[in-house]
Amino acid sequence: MAEPLAAPDRPFRLVVFDWDGTLMDSIGTIVECTLAALEDVPEAPKPPAERIRESIGLGLIQTMERFFPHGDLPLFERVAEAYRRRWLAEFKGRSTLLAGAAETVEQLHAEGYFVAIATAKSRAGLERELDQTGLRRFVHASRTVSEAPSKPAPGMLLQLFDELGVRSASALMIGDTAWDLQMAANAGCGGIGVLTGGHSRELLEAERPLACLDSVAHLPLWLGAGFASPSSQD
Repeated sequence: MAEPLAAPDRPFRLVVFDWDGTLMDSIGTIVECTLAALEDVPEAPKPPAERIRESIGLGLIQTMERFFPHGDLPLFERVAEAYRRRWLAEFKGRSTLLAGAAETVEQLHAEGYFVAIATAKSRAGLERELDQTGLRRFVHASRTVSEAPSKPAPGMLLQLFDELGVRSASALMIGDTAWDLQMAANAGCGGIGVLTGGHSRELLEAERPLACLDSVAHLPLWLGAGFASPSSQD
């Protein structure tokens, strides 16, 4: 297990998880699907797989803007449609939860934390996978790029804070990319990086997270190092 950079020094009420690469073992599948979608649109750029991997976590349109800054929205929308078509036809059943992810989410829910999701997936995609994984019953709220701007803009988190009545100082964002940690900083909440997805430890630690853990499976131990759970404070 990676050593935490620091033990928590304040109680948190809300834990927000990114989805792909944080709870789901899906990064390789997303890269494959993106490459397939780009082949379906001949005039689209063809970035290497590693660049695609490092861009996961942004919305698909935002990812295309990074690869092809002189492209136009109609082209990006064609790629996005090709991606959706490929995902539904070939890739949607390939992803599974990362080891320890389900147990972590269930444990935090049982201990009285608000549990939420903030993801670059579409609303339809997240709804489908919440049902497939069985995590829906543990998630109090969620936001996707269907309802809010792409990371690292703070909109997803700010909407979640408002919906759940939680101050930013009492919230924690967990993610596998610098985009997640930048979103947390932009929203005024703490961030924790996990090493199960698109970005390296070096990229994550450059954002000065509260901790950088091997996976979400180690989050309950990190949280327990500094304070009691919300349910034990009642």
